Amino acid sequence: MVDYDPFSDEALDDPNAVYKRLRAESPVHFVEKYESWALTLFEDIWNLAMDNEHFTAVKGTSSPYLLTKVIPALPNLNHMDPPEQTQLRTSLMHFFMPKRVNSLEGRIRGWVTECIDAFYDKGRGDIVDDLAQIIAVKVTCEAAGFPESDADKMLDLVARFTAREEGVEGMTPDGVAAFGEILAYLSGLAAERRQYKGEIESPIDVLVRAESAGEPLSDDIVGQHLLLLLVGGTDTFPKVMATALTRLEEHPDQRAELVADPQLIPQALEECLRYDMPTQFLMRSVTKEYELRGQKLQPGHSIMFVYPSGNRDEREFDDPDRFDIHRPNQRILTFGHGVHRCLGAHFAKMEGIVMLQEVLKRMPEYHIDHAGAKMLRTEFVRGHLRLPFEF
Repeated sequence: MVDYDPFSDEALDDPNAVYKRLRAESPVHFVEKYESWALTLFEDIWNLAMDNEHFTAVKGTSSPYLLTKVIPALPNLNHMDPPEQTQLRTSLMHFFMPKRVNSLEGRIRGWVTECIDAFYDKGRGDIVDDLAQIIAVKVTCEAAGFPESDADKMLDLVARFTAREEGVEGMTPDGVAAFGEILAYLSGLAAERRQYKGEIESPIDVLVRAESAGEPLSDDIVGQHLLLLLVGGTDTFPKVMATALTRLEEHPDQRAELVADPQLIPQALEECLRYDMPTQFLMRSVTKEYELRGQKLQPGHSIMFVYPSGNRDEREFDDPDRFDIHRPNQRILTFGHGVHRCLGAHFAKMEGIVMLQEVLKRMPEYHIDHAGAKMLRTEFVRGHLRLPFEF
């Protein structure tokens, strides 16, 4: 029987191999140390993500809240259940819908072009540092209403928050400190923006004017909601693009097809998102006994939606370990599912399509310097911190 621990060297070094064994041998797997069930089949994750009767998000949705418990579960949009969660999410959705995202395509393309221009004459750059990370923070500032002048500060705080150290399970002490600094910074933004009384211009405006039980949300609570937007917008997108461009280099025939026919890029991006999802799992807590595949999930336990495993589930996808830009669009778990589906999914897809279009147009035969690459080794979000390339 496979012995799964999300913090083990085996899971950190080669998670997909571990997930494949779990799907075959123990698809509903109890991790006794953390009193948590790892769910690895697509259909189970898809279905339980919509079950708000037996499972709750209010105790947290990631490892620092429910496994290592190094930080308290603070009230943000990810840590709320319907109907309160639905009401607040609905009030924010206007800023994340396709109409608004599509209206920003020209600006996003301009930012991508500026980034490429800055290193193009050198014949080399870094996919993360020189391109994807810059675009991610610019788009996040535009989407959420953060001041772009604070971009470097925000990126530094998020990098510290997500960093990991050898021998430390989960967040580092400096990561916990950075968590507090992020909340203090974002609460300050809320207090500052509360003085503005004009038309609603951003999600910050929505939140500082929102109410709970008839009372305005405090600056601290608004800051906790904004943390979700900041980390979600800046942390995962660069890792998606680094792996996408890596997979296309590994499959030069498919890359050549996209260069010849850029209209294939949106479908290719879907395959990139399926094949290499950065977030390894998000979680819920069990509130009512639930039986799944002969296993009884009890109140007090938590569950882990192991999304990358679901995205490689043989029951859902034909030959799932094959990278294929022509794979028909199917259900994927990369943006989650149900009431907690990623709020910024449309932004992420627009960023990805534009970036792939511009990179493949201007640098169609790029070569990645794998020796200079650096990976983030973590139980929660996997991906490149640096990925130099030449062209």
